[in-house]
Amino acid sequence: MHLKHLLLIASLVLIAACGSKKEKEDAVDENLSETELYQQAQNDLNNENYSAATSKLKALESRYPFGRYAEQAQLELIYAYYKSQETEASRSAAERFIRLHPQHPNVDYAYYLKGLASFDQDRGLLSRFLPLDMTKRDPGAARDSFNEFAQLTSRFPNSRYAPDAKARMVYLRNLLAAYEIHVAHYYLKREAYVAAANRGRYVVENLQETPAVGDGLAVMVEAYQRLTLDELAATSLETLKLNYPDHPSLQNGQFVPLEEEDDNRSWLGKYTLGLIESKPPLPPGETRANQDIRRMYEEARQEIRADLKQGEETPEAVEAADRKPKRAWWNPLRLLD
Repeated sequence: MHLKHLLLIASLVLIAACGSKKEKEDAVDENLSETELYQQAQNDLNNENYSAATSKLKALESRYPFGRYAEQAQLELIYAYYKSQETEASRSAAERFIRLHPQHPNVDYAYYLKGLASFDQDRGLLSRFLPLDMTKRDPGAARDSFNEFAQLTSRFPNSRYAPDAKARMVYLRNLLAAYEIHVAHYYLKREAYVAAANRGRYVVENLQETPAVGDGLAVMVEAYQRLTLDELAATSLETLKLNYPDHPSLQNGQFVPLEEEDDNRSWLGKYTLGLIESKPPLPPGETRANQDIRRMYEEARQEIRADLKQGEETPEAVEAADRKPKRAWWNPLRLLD
């Protein structure tokens, strides 16, 4: 135990020392002029010391809000936050610059960095070293990034950042389409065929020119077949055969469903994603609350009997305990008194 305590104390001291050292390094001399602050911030950026650069750029903006470097400091602060992997701070700084300087000649750079910050927002440390499937993760940040790059390319089509933004948008469209297919397959497994068909149709109608369009058609065929919507299933199947004859769901010209059908679940369970299952009707005058209360009482009663048996009480004592139960402060039935 003493060794553990010593290691804990040593760790806390080391963390405190590192924190104080970092604060000392990031401290900004109050006597620096505007030009000196800006030059030091530039040196920190060139040396990839983004934490120190952030401190100096924030000091420059706060001390000289109307100086010659104020707007440039705001732009470079977006970049410093981004390189420090502080994506939320980078997006906030970009939004602030766009709001304050909508006509600035370099405002397209703020739009671009905002999109980049969202692009990297859901890419944590693990994704840099592990082969994580990004199509199975929450696409919220990817959708934000796509919309922000779309704003850049529509407002500034001739921007120097537009080509890279368009290339990233292609990747993001494919990512979003693949995510929709993953969700559709989940609905198929849950036998929620209406929801699966809607996901597949969304990919086909709104995410054209992505590799997932064929998968969306296959999902529609399978879902419509399960729903016995023969006409819609036939139309989707013909479209799939015409445009994607080599799709894995087609074998010798015949459609092979991905999921095996299981008819053990009720129709209510199928159409509510399995969250609601039908139960036998209650007797007249009975409620689920009453059943829960009685169940809790019986469980507590059994616990009381077990405690008495462990104390080798006589049957007469058990009967007396049942007639006059003593409720301890922890007894869940106290709430019903």
